[in-house]
Amino acid sequence: MSRSTVRYEAKRQNDSELRSRLEELAEKYPRYGYPTLHDMLRDEGLVRNPKRTYRIYSEEPLQVCTKRRKKLIRPRVPLVLPTKKNERWSVDFISDQLATGRRFRVFNIIDDFTRECVGQLVDTSISGKRLVRFLDTLGQLPEKIVYDNGPEVTCKAMFFWAKERGVKLQLIQPGKPTQNAYVESFNGKFREYCLNMHWFRDLDEARSEIDQWRKHYNEEKPHSSLGRMPPRLFAERAA
Repeated sequence: MSRSTVRYEAKRQNDSELRSRLEELAEKYPRYGYPTLHDMLRDEGLVRNPKRTYRIYSEEPLQVCTKRRKKLIRPRVPLVLPTKKNERWSVDFISDQLATGRRFRVFNIIDDFTRECVGQLVDTSISGKRLVRFLDTLGQLPEKIVYDNGPEVTCKAMFFWAKERGVKLQLIQPGKPTQNAYVESFNGKFREYCLNMHWFRDLDEARSEIDQWRKHYNEEKPHSSLGRMPPRLFAERAA
């Protein structure tokens, strides 16, 4: 064994000045990480090796706390078939564009028992406050509304409206559109038989054509899951 190895004694550097200055800078600039703090200390001539800075930075500890996005955990809720009208509604948005290229949105509301389209709100921009005003114009309200995680329906306006009206809100799990299957099925029919069949010149024409199609869907078009009856006729017989 080498004599120099046997006689070597490690001498720890005095880090008191560096540690004190690092704490001062971290307190003054709380959002700076150790690379930025190391550069500032290096410019002051207190340190050269970033590993030394990181060791002291970790020992204190001075790590910047990263604010994590709040994640809501929504347990899976089985989609049970309702037994009466207005027991549960499903809502969702669908988008299209006018002949001018301007985009517009349609807010669809479906009664899960009768499969009836309760209402459709058509506009270029639909806020949460606009939604609750529209829902109040529909007359009778459901016991429960199932919807996805869109910002329009997860806003404060929707929450307080539901609390005041006694309507229960049920969020589906993120990325699970099958948990909102009734309105998703309606969206497919609506796009195929209405939106894809028309080229709307303006918003007024879009509202008129969509309103006519909704009446046809509710009153005339047979529905396979309702024994080939239109939703309105099924609702009258089930009453």
